[in-house]
Amino acid sequence: MKTILITGATAGIGLECATRLAPDSNLVLVGRSLPKLDVAARRVGDAGAVRVDTLVADFASLASVRELVEQIRASYDRIDVLINNAGTVYADRTETVDGYEATFAVNHLAPYLLTQSLKELMVASAPARIVFTASTGHYRGSMDFDDLQYRSAYSIMKAYSRSKLANVLYMRSLAAELSGTGVTVNALHPGMVATDIWDRAPWFARPLLAVVKRMTMISPEEGGRRIAYVASDPALADVTGQYFEDNQIREPSPVAQDPSVAQRLMRVSDSLTDPR
Repeated sequence: MKTILITGATAGIGLECATRLAPDSNLVLVGRSLPKLDVAARRVGDAGAVRVDTLVADFASLASVRELVEQIRASYDRIDVLINNAGTVYADRTETVDGYEATFAVNHLAPYLLTQSLKELMVASAPARIVFTASTGHYRGSMDFDDLQYRSAYSIMKAYSRSKLANVLYMRSLAAELSGTGVTVNALHPGMVATDIWDRAPWFARPLLAVVKRMTMISPEEGGRRIAYVASDPALADVTGQYFEDNQIREPSPVAQDPSVAQRLMRVSDSLTDPR
């Protein structure tokens, strides 16, 4: 029986992915709200999970992520699949309790800390998979290490794109590091999905987004299926270091393929999160 840990699992594509992966699995659902986790656990249990556990963590707090790591280490002797799906956007520049720009902190620093801290457990669980929910937005992302926190010229899409670029850069670095261990590491764009993440868009953009949702966005069910494909399809057992769109391998942005940028991001991320 596989143990599958999914962050951002209480709604949208995370919940749909968990539901799809549920049969004959032990699902570990991570979210911010215990009531929402309880509802999600019932749905995943009804979908055929052998066991469903829930863990509360707020990815806007690195202390909360460290507590999550300790809970996982104490409770599980293996993790077969780690799906880093939790994510958010902020219309206005916001700082976390740690003093970091919130979009970058939640979308990159928190999953970075979680994954780095569970790396040894994942290797001990091999064959295992690590999956990052990234975005096609990474193509528009930049990595300005002199203003990584967007203290100037902040915009919702620039911050989001930078955080998703960080996901792809980290994925590629980690895949190279873990090559030969039996742990694969991949990222995907789940599609333009009609979920409540868009509710954080500026008020003036919401009417247009409502139209776009109805006309062009895919359902959370389809987005969840795409995550589940990368996380579980047998044909991908040995595929690592790749970025997927619509269940196909795509070439990521030139910046995402720059090893010097990736190495610098790793060093900065280590200094900001102090993984152990």
